[in-house]
Amino acid sequence: MSRSYFVLTGVLAVLWTLAAQAAPTTDEKIDQLSQELDRLKTEIRKQGGGSSGGETGTTTLGGYGEINYNSRTITDSATADTNHRMDLRRFVIFLGHKYSEDLHFYSELELEHAVASSTDQGEVEIEQAFIDYRLGNSVSLKTGLFLIPLGILNETHEPPTYYGVERNFVETLIIPSPSREGALALYGELAPGLHLDVGLTTGFDAGKIDNPNTGIASAHQELQLANTNDLGSYAALNYLGLPGLRLGGGIFTGHTGQDGASNPLLKGVAARLTLWDLHGQYRKGDLELQAVYARGTLGDADKVSAALISATADPTLIAPKAFYGWYGQVAYHVWKKNDKDLAPFIRYEHYNTQQEVAAGYTANPLNDETVTTAGANFTIHPQVVFKVDYQAFKTDREKNRFDLGVGYMF
Repeated sequence: MSRSYFVLTGVLAVLWTLAAQAAPTTDEKIDQLSQELDRLKTEIRKQGGGSSGGETGTTTLGGYGEINYNSRTITDSATADTNHRMDLRRFVIFLGHKYSEDLHFYSELELEHAVASSTDQGEVEIEQAFIDYRLGNSVSLKTGLFLIPLGILNETHEPPTYYGVERNFVETLIIPSPSREGALALYGELAPGLHLDVGLTTGFDAGKIDNPNTGIASAHQELQLANTNDLGSYAALNYLGLPGLRLGGGIFTGHTGQDGASNPLLKGVAARLTLWDLHGQYRKGDLELQAVYARGTLGDADKVSAALISATADPTLIAPKAFYGWYGQVAYHVWKKNDKDLAPFIRYEHYNTQQEVAAGYTANPLNDETVTTAGANFTIHPQVVFKVDYQAFKTDREKNRFDLGVGYMF
């Protein structure tokens, strides 16, 4: 087993000791749905109901969803069938149960694109299913399938909680949101406002990479018959000690060769993946600022690429040796009345899913892209939002599009 397992075990023990010794924190003031849900989402759900009432032995029902419309503004005959499209992108049901004040179960079931069958593009998946157990005033344990705490969007991706019709590219292509794995983790508040989350997880499988345009997203296993010859580990640190401020970062690492379980040519190949990010959010009055920087590297990219091409006979299936992305976003709440809120925003992001490839291979230049998104969120209730935006692509202008969307959560 890799050294990361033993290192992480030591870190978990240290965190448990430190957190158990810490003074009581704001955890006692909030009946949190989970550590994965940030303070904004928790407050919205508490306002909006559900069926739990917060009592021991109760079951909670919730969910979220979105319907999106995309219209390309620059088109040619080759893309005529995808110029204009409307889609029930996601329909998600949240189900939780409170066994006691300290023991909870959380799960999310997601249906994508309205229908799923052998001939449809839809998909039914379990996004989360885990047990959360509070060990003390400042430390909890969670185990099962849950979201890895990288970036901002990966843990908080209900439509009313982010700007724009579509999820941003940096946190879907560089950080493959939603990125989830089977894991055992400890999390807690080390000091007032300073939160640490560390865990041991199932790892990625480089033999499953099937699209270099989406980075390493297709390599994460999501606890779907996950190969566990190689495991992963993560650590995330966030500071929430000042009103409206969130600063933090996270790292995920682990071998991905899986001893050739998905591709015999990767037997004995480490192919270590390391993915990390830095992120920040700040809200002061009506102004909101947000930024994320993420970078990843994949070891043995030459061997991974050779194995993928050999298995598929697709010469374009080239694994990245390095990939990265960043964005900055500004939003301003220009009008408010009761629950209604109008907030224009602009986001500028740059990403490259093949920043570097192994010697002898050539990256696709279209994977080096810059996107400017400008639009507005019109919230008619803290849990219901209408969205509009325009996205301009610098490298591949054929992707320029106008978007409309409606989203909800409860």
